[in-house]
Amino acid sequence: MTAPATYEIHAIRYAVNETRTRGQSFILEARPTDILPMDFYCWVLIGPDGPIVVDTGMNPEKARHHGHTMLLDPVEALRGLGVDPERVETVVLTHAHYDHLGHLAAFANAHFHMQAEEMAAITGPYMEKPWFRRAYEVDEIVTLVQLLHAGRLTLHGRERTIADGVTVHWVGGHAAGQEIVCVRTARGTVVLASDALHYYEEYERGVPFSVVFNSTDMIASHDTIRALAPSDDHVVPAHDPLVVTRYPPSRTDLQGKVVRVDLAPVTQGGGGRA
Repeated sequence: MTAPATYEIHAIRYAVNETRTRGQSFILEARPTDILPMDFYCWVLIGPDGPIVVDTGMNPEKARHHGHTMLLDPVEALRGLGVDPERVETVVLTHAHYDHLGHLAAFANAHFHMQAEEMAAITGPYMEKPWFRRAYEVDEIVTLVQLLHAGRLTLHGRERTIADGVTVHWVGGHAAGQEIVCVRTARGTVVLASDALHYYEEYERGVPFSVVFNSTDMIASHDTIRALAPSDDHVVPAHDPLVVTRYPPSRTDLQGKVVRVDLAPVTQGGGGRA
């Protein structure tokens, strides 16, 4: 009998913003002028049937426009891990904000997966409102439409099995089609929360992030994440600088750049569960 597939998960820290304030991140923040740095991650799952890429990072020009500092090229980081982008067959897009779609063209032979509700939102009347469209880029939305018409983008429902041991789940909140990714690893199911959680703190305190499509869904997503994760130390947010300190590097030369979140954290997280 074949053993269930398990995956390594490499979190690639490709950009930072060291000037953001707490008021830019949390609604009704008590200390709005305090600095709260933000990191930017994408992920690659390495399993028995080849790699699965989760989000593609940010275009450098868009990073500069939005005030972020690139640390490394996510595509080159994949190559450094032994993953050839042109041979990647599967890319999961957790939502369509600019810091997740920046390198779609690098995956020339991949098939992409995204929530149907996200595509409906970014091509519909919500985009008439500056509040809802502020984290999207028109050229990247056009690329998604082109991929759809080329038969290279699957728009799935609220839950989908991507591969044995990899499932995606709609939570909404931050974006209309925000999803999280559950990955079977040797230490149990790891939940890549993507932007359902930017920081551990919002999960621990039960507070909403400032870039929000639906605040009710955003807070409710915390319960969904807790239901899917064996413990809070199996939950990985998308923008917290603590990720790179809590988890061991993928290699010694990648300290501070790429970490293994399929392994147990070096230092324990919070959130109120063992």
